[in-house]
Amino acid sequence: MRALFDEPVTFDTIIRNGRWFDGTGAPSAVRNLGIRDGHVVSISEDELDATGCPQVIDAVGKWVLPGMLDIHTHYDIEVLGGPSLAESLRHGVTTVLLGSCSLSTVYVDGVDAGDIFGRVEAIPREHVIAAVDRHKTWTTGEEYIAALESRPLGPNVAAFIGHSDMRTATMGLDRATRKDERPTGSEQAQMERMLTEALRAGFVGMSSQQLLFDKLDGEVCRSRTLPSTYAKPRELRRLKSLLRRSGRVLQSGPDITNPLNVASQVFQSLGLVRNPLKTSLLSAADVKSNPVAVKLLGPLARLANRLGGNFRWQHLPVPFEVYADGIDLVIFEEFGSGAAALHLADEVDRNALLRDESYRRRFRKDYDARFGMRVWHRDFFDAQIVACPDVSVIGKSFGEVGRERGGLHPVDAFLDLVLEHGKGLRWRTTISNHRPEVLRKLAADPGIQMGFSDAGAHLRNMAFYNMGLRLLRHVQDAARSGRPFMTVEQAVHRLTGELADWYRIDAGHLRLGDRADLVIVDPERLDDTLDRYAEEPVEQYGGLSRMVNRNDDTVAAVFVGGRAVFLDGRPTPLVGAERTGRFLRAAHKAPALLAQNGALAHAG
Repeated sequence: MRALFDEPVTFDTIIRNGRWFDGTGAPSAVRNLGIRDGHVVSISEDELDATGCPQVIDAVGKWVLPGMLDIHTHYDIEVLGGPSLAESLRHGVTTVLLGSCSLSTVYVDGVDAGDIFGRVEAIPREHVIAAVDRHKTWTTGEEYIAALESRPLGPNVAAFIGHSDMRTATMGLDRATRKDERPTGSEQAQMERMLTEALRAGFVGMSSQQLLFDKLDGEVCRSRTLPSTYAKPRELRRLKSLLRRSGRVLQSGPDITNPLNVASQVFQSLGLVRNPLKTSLLSAADVKSNPVAVKLLGPLARLANRLGGNFRWQHLPVPFEVYADGIDLVIFEEFGSGAAALHLADEVDRNALLRDESYRRRFRKDYDARFGMRVWHRDFFDAQIVACPDVSVIGKSFGEVGRERGGLHPVDAFLDLVLEHGKGLRWRTTISNHRPEVLRKLAADPGIQMGFSDAGAHLRNMAFYNMGLRLLRHVQDAARSGRPFMTVEQAVHRLTGELADWYRIDAGHLRLGDRADLVIVDPERLDDTLDRYAEEPVEQYGGLSRMVNRNDDTVAAVFVGGRAVFLDGRPTPLVGAERTGRFLRAAHKAPALLAQNGALAHAG
C-alpha cells in the first residue's frame, strides 16, 4: 500500500479495483484509490477502509485515468457566460487551454472581440460582443485569471495570450490589419509589456497566426486576415525573444501557401546561440488534397529537435469530418470565389452573387484548379447531403445531383441547392485523417502532440470533444486485431502527462499526492457510439444548436479537484453552480501534499 498519512486515514471518495494509469506511461495495475481534500492520498492493492467515506465507486473492469488535456480550444467566449464547459467535462477532459490561434479576450473590447472571433471561429458575432461587454472587468492578465476563478469553472483552465488580441488593443483593429502600418516604438514596447505581464501571471505562452484564410468579421475590417498575419519579422522576433527567455510556448499556424514560411516556423525553435523556442505548430494532418505532405511532417520535426529545437506539431487523432449549412464553412475562405461569398453577410447580396454567371465561372475555375497548397480537397463528389427540404437529394453527393440534373457541373449543382434551400441544406465531408494506417503513425510520432479539437468553436461544423476517447478506441481495436501500434499506457500518457509536462502545468498525472482530476472509462464501451453526433442548444448563444458527441455509457465518472462533476453520463449538481476547476499557471506546482500531510510510506 502507498499512502500519505499523519493520522488514521479517512477518505472523501474511494475508487475500488479499477485499472489505474498514472499518466507517465508506466504499466497500469488494478488498484484502489483514496481521495481526500482534492488529492490522491492512497493507491493500494489492498481494499481501503471505507468507514466514514461518503462516496465509494466500484470500478471493476474499468480504466481509471488522469483527466485528459485539450491543448487547442476556443472557449474564450463561452467560458465567460458558461464556465462549466460541460461538453468537454463529459468526455473526461479536465484541463483546457484557451487563447489559441492568436485569439484571446485579455485586452480587446467586445466589438473587436466580435470581429476577430466571429467569422474565424464561427461563433455568432453579436453573442461574442455581448459576452465580452457583459462580463469584462479585467485589464491585465492577472486580473483575467482572477475573473475566471471567480466563476464556477468546470475544468481547469490554462491560457495563451493572443498576439492578435495584443496587437488590436495596442494599434486599433484598422491599423493592426493594414500592410503599410507597423507598430510605433511605444506600441511595440506596449505589446512586449503585455506579453511580459501575462507570462509572469502564468500564461503558458503566446499564440500567433500566419494562416491567411482566417478572416475578420464586422464591417470596418471585414475579410482582412487576422492582425497577427500583418506582423513583420522584427515585431515577431522581439515577442518571441520573451518566450525564449522564459521557456514558454509559441503556438502558431503557418502560411500553408508558402513552404518557406512552414519550414521557417519549424526551425525557429532552434536555439544555437540562444534558448530554444518551444513551438507548437498547426497542424499535422493527413489531408486528402495532398497525401504526400504528411510524410514530411515527422521528419521535419525530428530534424529540428535533433538539432536542438523543441518543436511539436498539433494533431487531431480522428478523421476531420466537417458539416456545413449551405455555404457557411471556413474551408471556402481558402480561395477567392469562396471568400467572396462569405464576405457578403447580407443573404440577398450573397444570393445575387451566387446567381451571377461570371461569379460561377470563377468558382468553377477555383474548384478545378489542382495546383497549390490547400486544405479542402475540392471534390463535390466527396460531399454528402444529410438534410434538405428536398428529400430526394438526401444521401447523395453534389456531384451525383449534378449528373441527375442534366450533367450540371458539381459547382453549379451545389450553388443551385444553396440558393434553393439556404441553411436548410446540410452536408458533410471528410477533409483529412481519413486513413487509419496514417493516423496510427501520427499518433505514435514523438514530434506530434494530441490536440486541435477546436472545442468551443465551429459550433455547427465540428464535434471533436471526445477525440481522446476515440484515440483510446483506436489503440484498443488495433491491439485486439493483433496489430498494436502503441500500448494503452502510452496513449494515456500522450493525452495527459506528456502534454502537461511540456506546457509545464500541474495536470495530467494520477500519482500519490496529485490533484484528483480523473476519468473512469468503460473500455467495453469504446465502440461505435463515439462516432455519433447529436444537437444541443447553447443558451448563451441564443439557443444556437451545437453539434455534440454523446457517448455517456463510455464515461462512468469524471472528477475535478476530487469532486465528481459527471456520473454515469450526467452532470452532478456542482456543474455550473460551484467552481471545481482552477486556473493553472505555467511552471507552477501546487504546494507538495507531502508537506501538508506528513511522510510518504510504502508498505506491502
